[in-house]
Amino acid sequence: MAMLEIKNLQVYYGVIQAIKDVSFEVNEGEVIALIGANGAGKTTILQTITGLITAKNGAVMYEGTDLQKIPAHKIVSLGIAHVPEGRRVFSQLTVYDNLLMGAYTRKDQTEIAASLENIYKRFPRLQERKGQLAGTLSGGEQQMLAMGRALMSHPKIILMDEPSMGLSPILVEEIFNIIKSISKSGTTVLLVEQNAKKALAIADRAYVLETGKIVLDGDAKKLMNDESVKKAYLGE
Repeated sequence: MAMLEIKNLQVYYGVIQAIKDVSFEVNEGEVIALIGANGAGKTTILQTITGLITAKNGAVMYEGTDLQKIPAHKIVSLGIAHVPEGRRVFSQLTVYDNLLMGAYTRKDQTEIAASLENIYKRFPRLQERKGQLAGTLSGGEQQMLAMGRALMSHPKIILMDEPSMGLSPILVEEIFNIIKSISKSGTTVLLVEQNAKKALAIADRAYVLETGKIVLDGDAKKLMNDESVKKAYLGE
């Protein structure tokens, strides 16, 4: 059984259908990439998985449980974390307080402290700036904070929405190395990313989304060599 299974998902904004009968699955330990142009529906899918948007039809099955029947605020405690598009850090809170907010579903203070130490090891800059207001961080630092905050919930699967958006090439490289290390540490990753080349390079499998439909899927390395993908998304 897949860890996460999306079945015949249909999502509307008013009368406009944003997601048209989408089905895909994510197996434990995989890095899955969702790629597609702006407006293809990638963010909508992630927001539906985490309960921020309600689907009109279809199911979002996570370890055998239909997430459509669970309130959004309870989904995190099942082991699902979401790094939203645009980072969405709490700008008026310190880096330290932002990270603690990520652990709000956890009770064991010793385990929370251990997780915090692990985050500081993974993101040394966050430790350097732990007393700084999140809103004063650079874009790359805010992205690291958003990822660290999500990891503080100790997720089994992490959903990342455009983690490289607006970052310099050097920081993009750093963020993708971090995603690889998160995967290697045992966390499953569902990655939405406009930088298709980078996403496909680290993914196991990928799904290509166009105007709310999956038009192509398969092994990520094979999709990198697919002529239609190269032309539409890789600039080749």
